[in-house]
Amino acid sequence: MAYVTTAEVCDANPQLIVSGEVRALQPIFQIYGRRQVFSGQVVTLKVFEDNFLVREFLEEKGNGRVLVVDGGGSLRCAILGGNPVVQAQNNGWSGIVVNGCIRDVDEINGCDIGVRALASHPMKANKKGIGEKHVPITFGGTRICDGEWLYADTDGILVSKNELSV
Repeated sequence: MAYVTTAEVCDANPQLIVSGEVRALQPIFQIYGRRQVFSGQVVTLKVFEDNFLVREFLEEKGNGRVLVVDGGGSLRCAILGGNPVVQAQNNGWSGIVVNGCIRDVDEINGCDIGVRALASHPMKANKKGIGEKHVPITFGGTRICDGEWLYADTDGILVSKNELSV
């Protein structure tokens, strides 16, 4: 499939925007990782200041998927760091979107994976394993469901109920 920018998708598909089939996340995310453009089927996770389940997911084969983590928007600690991102890269994840903070930014920026997060923070998260897997989550002004499709580039992030084609 030829690459089409998120802006082009929006311009060419106003009916999908109006119907809610395609939604744009609010522009609140910083861009990390070497892969500024990424897409894939969504896997959702809801946690709060705990990264045990994040690490657990990224230890699985990614198969080009995107892990979307609702970290509650916490700016008090990082729920994603360099080691899990390296593992995600090696396991074939396309990208990770975090409604929260990350750390080890230099290490993450050296990885061939796309990462979006609110900010960076030096403190690490808890590891209690508390959270919910494969549940609908809401942040960035939209609801995101497990199995939907995410498209990210330097213009923003789109979520679609179905895979988009050119």
